[in-house]
Amino acid sequence: MTAPIFAELVGQDAALDMLSRAVEAADAIVRGEPRDGSGMTHAWLFTGPPGSGRSVAARTFAAALQCPDGGCGECQACHTALAGTHADVRFVVPEGLSIAVGEMRALVLRAASSPTQGRWQVLLVEDADRLTEAAGNALLKAVEEPPARTVFLLCTPSTHPDDISVTIRSRCRVVPLRQPPAEAIATVLRRRDGTDEQTAAWAAAASQGHVGRARRLARDPQARSRRDAVLAVPRRLTGIGAAFDAASALIEAAEAEAAASVAETDAKERSALETALGAGGTGKGATGAARGSAGQLKDLERRQRSRATRTQRDSLDRALVDLAGFYRDVLVHSFTAQVEPVHGDTAELAAAAAEKWTPESTLRRLEAVLECRTAIEANVKPRIAVEAMMLALWRG
Repeated sequence: MTAPIFAELVGQDAALDMLSRAVEAADAIVRGEPRDGSGMTHAWLFTGPPGSGRSVAARTFAAALQCPDGGCGECQACHTALAGTHADVRFVVPEGLSIAVGEMRALVLRAASSPTQGRWQVLLVEDADRLTEAAGNALLKAVEEPPARTVFLLCTPSTHPDDISVTIRSRCRVVPLRQPPAEAIATVLRRRDGTDEQTAAWAAAASQGHVGRARRLARDPQARSRRDAVLAVPRRLTGIGAAFDAASALIEAAEAEAAASVAETDAKERSALETALGAGGTGKGATGAARGSAGQLKDLERRQRSRATRTQRDSLDRALVDLAGFYRDVLVHSFTAQVEPVHGDTAELAAAAAEKWTPESTLRRLEAVLECRTAIEANVKPRIAVEAMMLALWRG
C-alpha cells in the first residue's frame, strides 16, 4: 500500500513502488532489524523531464523517511520535512545559475553529523545538474564515504554526463520519473484543487505534462494571458521588422514576469539583512556597522541578480515550450495523426497553418524553437537566441 504522503506524485507507479520498499527497509534499519540490502541505500538520483515531479518525489521521500509511520502526511515530522523546517532535512535549492563549492562544502559538513531529532540525516539537492565541477567533487567525496544514517537525494533531468557526473551517478540508485499523462494531471486538479472538468482537461493538455504549470494555468488568469500572447507569435511574423518586434515582446514579458516573481522576496531579504546589520541605529557603533555592511549588501545584490536571471530564463523557457507545442500541433494536422493536440484552443489556427506550410517547413520551425532553448541553456544571450529563432520562424 502506498503511503498517503506520496499522493502528490502523479502517474509514477514504478517510482512509488521503489520508494515505498525503500521506506519499509529504512524503518527496519532504524529499528535495528537485519538489512537485506535490496530496499534502502545512502544515495538516490531522481531523474525525469521538467514537471515530472523530481523535487516533489525527493521531498516526499525525505518526509517518509523521517515519519514513524512511513509517510502518514499528518505528523509533525511529515509537515516539517515538506515545509523545509525539519532539523534533519537540509535543502539546497539553487537560486542562481549554479551551485557553488562553498554551499556544497557546508552541506558535506552537515552530512557528517548524526540525526538530532529525526530518524535520518537527509540532504536534498534540487537541480543537481547546476553543480559546478568543484562542488560536484566536494559532493562526490561525501557520497563515496557516507556516514551512517545519512541519505543524499539528488535531482537532475537525466543521467547524461552533461547533467550529472558519471562518478556520482554510479554511486546512486536512480529513480526515473516519466511525464505524467494528461488524464492523471486533470484528475489531480479536480480532486485537489476543485477545478471544473473542462478547465482541468484543458490545463492538463496545455501544460505538456508539467503538473505545476497545469495548476498555474487553471488558477492564474495572468499565466493564461502570457500563454495566449506566446501562441499569437506565429501569426505576428509578417516580416523582418515584425520578427524583431516579436522577439522584444517575448524577452520583455519574461523580464517582467521574473521581476514580479522575485520583487517581494528581494525586498524581504534586504530588509532582514539591514535590520540584522543595525539599520536605523544611532551612535558610533551603528556608524561603524553601517560602514562594514557594504560588502554584505553587495553580496546580497549579486545573489539576487543571479536569481533574477535564472527566473527570467525559466519564464522564457516556459514560453518556448508553449511555442514548440503549437508547431507540433501543426505537424499533427499535416499528417492527420490520431493524437490529441497540445493546445486545443488554437486548433483552428494550427489547421490553417498546416494548409499553408509544408511539413518540412513546420519541422524547421519546431527545430528552431528547440535550438533556441538549447542555446539559452548554453548561456547564449537570450535576446540574441530569440531574435535568431524569430527570423527562422518567419523564413520557415
